[in-house]
Amino acid sequence: VQLQAYGGGLGQAGGSLRLSCAASRRTFSNNAVGWFRQAPGKEREFVAAIDWSGGFTSYADSVKGRFTVSRDNRKNTVYLQMNDLEPEDTAVYYCASARGGRVTSSRNEYAYWGQGTQVTVSS
Repeated sequence: VQLQAYGGGLGQAGGSLRLSCAASRRTFSNNAVGWFRQAPGKEREFVAAIDWSGGFTSYADSVKGRFTVSRDNRKNTVYLQMNDLEPEDTAVYYCASARGGRVTSSRNEYAYWGQGTQVTVSS
């Protein structure tokens, strides 16, 4: 499966952006999908994940209450709605398809990765 993350760009503190992750070549409707981010000079970190059905989600503490992950399996797309943006959210955001259907924050459990989309938040 190939994943493409898009929708990044420049946002303002307190503003919103929505990222999308589209799958091609194969569906990922049976797989959990996660969002990760990597800021310059930092390790790639878990942001959010959604299970195969869309019925269960998980978030990093740093984004809980501000970000919402959702999916539309008919469109083979997963979304990350980012509200109340902070400059600390500036990073390259990656989506990834997990090996299984349950949410996980472990990078090792994700088999396919998109190429990332830059999010920059100005103060």
